[in-house]
This record gives sequence, structure tokens and C-alpha cells, in this order.
Amino acid sequence: MENGILHVDMNNFYASVETLYAPEYRDVPMAVAGDKESRHGIILAKNMLAKAKGVQTAEPIWQAMRKCPDLRLLPPHHERYAHFSELAKKIYQDYTDRVEAFSLDECWLDVYGSGLLFGDGRTIAETIRRRVKEELGLTVSIGVSFNKIFAKLGSDYKKPDAVTEFGRREMEEIIWKMPCSDLLLVGPSTNKTLRRYGLHTIGDIAHMEPGVMRSLLGRMGETLWVYANGLDDSPVQNVDAQEDPKTIGNSTTLPRDLTTDREVRETLYGLAETVAARLRRHKMRAQEVQITIRSSDFQEIQRQKRLPCAARDSDALYRAAWELYKKESKSWAVRLLGIRAGRLVREDEEQISLFEDGEGRKRRERLEDAVDRVRERYGGESLRRAFLVKGEEAGEASKHGK
Repeated sequence: MENGILHVDMNNFYASVETLYAPEYRDVPMAVAGDKESRHGIILAKNMLAKAKGVQTAEPIWQAMRKCPDLRLLPPHHERYAHFSELAKKIYQDYTDRVEAFSLDECWLDVYGSGLLFGDGRTIAETIRRRVKEELGLTVSIGVSFNKIFAKLGSDYKKPDAVTEFGRREMEEIIWKMPCSDLLLVGPSTNKTLRRYGLHTIGDIAHMEPGVMRSLLGRMGETLWVYANGLDDSPVQNVDAQEDPKTIGNSTTLPRDLTTDREVRETLYGLAETVAARLRRHKMRAQEVQITIRSSDFQEIQRQKRLPCAARDSDALYRAAWELYKKESKSWAVRLLGIRAGRLVREDEEQISLFEDGEGRKRRERLEDAVDRVRERYGGESLRRAFLVKGEEAGEASKHGK
């Protein structure tokens, strides 16, 4: 098999999931957005009809409504998106155990070992595309190539509901003619630098000397040269190997920058829930919590703290993460948030603390065990935290243990 790396991208993911619950919005311009009454309300996702009217992700609601006065707005339901993301991964895992999540709606797959059972890379991609559409009611675009970078370029090339294969022949015929901004890691600032030095296409980068690229952009410049020449050989991680046995974590790159404490708290709690659920699945407790914050200008910090008692419940992880975040006392425009549980111990290794309410912790753990069982049976949206439903008021109550 020549091309056995797939990149699967779920089309207009948030908006597509919402129309499963509200099909009357399927054939009208629609967007998932923050609080319409807030002057900071932002478009989180849009469907193809809204995109055709010029609506863009991360722009203010008022600006989107000016472009498209008949735009219909729906609030986000993050539990729904997490649920459908997991359902899609289960389909992918029918064809390979090498499934690496890149974001909630994007995954890389390595199907080089699956050819005898399921056919070549393109055949497997077409099968996955059909199954996601028939079983989940969603569409995906899939890139097929010989490495992760070109596979991602393929999934972006045709949307929606398409499969694009980029082999070595297409590198010169198609990929090298694409703008630099299409290449992974090339954001607006990097693209501006590249243009300043006369580099406008991926082929321009490929034909530079790697040492020159390094002098222009440091280590990233050399990485871009490797990407442009199809030399990236980073493996797709095994689905069971993505969690370091010494740490368990989750992070998310936000569709828009977060600027309020409420948004940050809600995101941290959502991350804490997923990390806590994975701790319980692995029968582990964490003695340390680490957070990662990346700002809109790509400044990044990591901070960690020890917990008074080893924990596997989301409330304990969230409280520690929020405390670490607030200690920074910065006015962030947050692009990425992450929580990682470290110093893991087996859950049957009890740690006695004079300062922790042991019985209260056990009650929280029993409650979250029950929540896990309900969500496993009825889906992630079947139970939601009041914190996430009621926003600021409920968040304050959770913060103070009420």
C-alpha cells in the first residue's frame, strides 16, 4: 500500500451535530454561537449556507448578522460534540488501532497494516466516509497520503463529504502550488514572515535550503522545510498508547480566544471531567495537577501543584486547575487550555490526609462512577453538570462547594 495515512476531518462539526437535534435548521444559514446578548458573543461554528454568505468562525455575532441578516443562532452543547467524537473514533478503530486525535473533530489513522482485510488507503477512507454518514448522520472529508502532513492537506482540499489522495506525484503537481498558509504550523504571523522573504507557496519552502529556513524562523523553519518536502515521518500513535502511563491529560485548542473567567472555568471543568473519567477507566488516582495555557500570541506556560490527597474526581482536578490559572493574574486571550494528571497511583492505594474530607471524597467518587455508567449507556449528553448549564452562578456555587 503506497498511501496508508488518513486524516479524517468532520465537516462543520458543531453545526452538523446541532442539526441532528434540530433538523429544521439544516437548510437555512445557521451558526453555533456564544451568548447573543453579550457584546463579546462570537461565532463558534457555521454551516455551509452561512459560510456562503461570508460568515466566519470567531467573528462577532453582530458582524455575522450584518453579513447574513437571516442567520439562525444556536447555543453550543459541548457534551454532544464529545459524544459524537467518541462514536466516530469507534468507527475508525474498526479498521486500525492506530488512531491519533488531533482535535475533537480530527484524527489521523495509520491503515498500512489493514490492507489485506479492508483494501488500500483510499478504499478504507471511502468506507469510513460512508459509515459515518449512514450511522452518525454526519459527513467527513478524508485525506489519504504517505505521511500525516500531506494527509491533512488532503482532508482540507475538498469539502464537504470527500476523499482526496495525495501521493508523491501530487506533491509537485498540486501540493507545491498551494499557498504557504495551507501548511500545518503556518499561522498568520509565520505566513507574513514567509511572504516578506518572497516565499508564497509550499513549493517555495521546499526549494529553500534547510539552513536558510532555520535562519529565518529558527527550528520551526527547518520543520516547515521537512513538511514541504514530504519528509515528515512522525508515526500515528496507537490508540492505547496515547496516554502516558505516568500521566493522563487532555487539552483543547479553542475555536476562538477565551477572554472571560466564566469561559475559562467552563472549559477547565470540561477538561477536568474527561481527565477524571480516564483516570477512573484506568483505575488510577492523581497526586498532582498540571495546567497548560497558550495565549493568542503563542506564549505558553505550564504550572503544577500537589493535591492534598490522591484524587480521581473532576471537582478536585478542576479546583486545582482553576487555582493555578488564577495565580497567574494575567489578562489572557487564551488559545489553548490543557489539564494533566500526574504522579499517578493505583486507585486502591489509599492516601490518608488530615486535611481532606475522606468520606466526602468517596461520595464524590461514587457519584462520578454512577455518572460514568449512565453516560456510557445513554450518551455523554444524558447528564450535564449544573456548572456547565447555568454558567456563572452555578460555577460560583461549585467553586465554594455549595
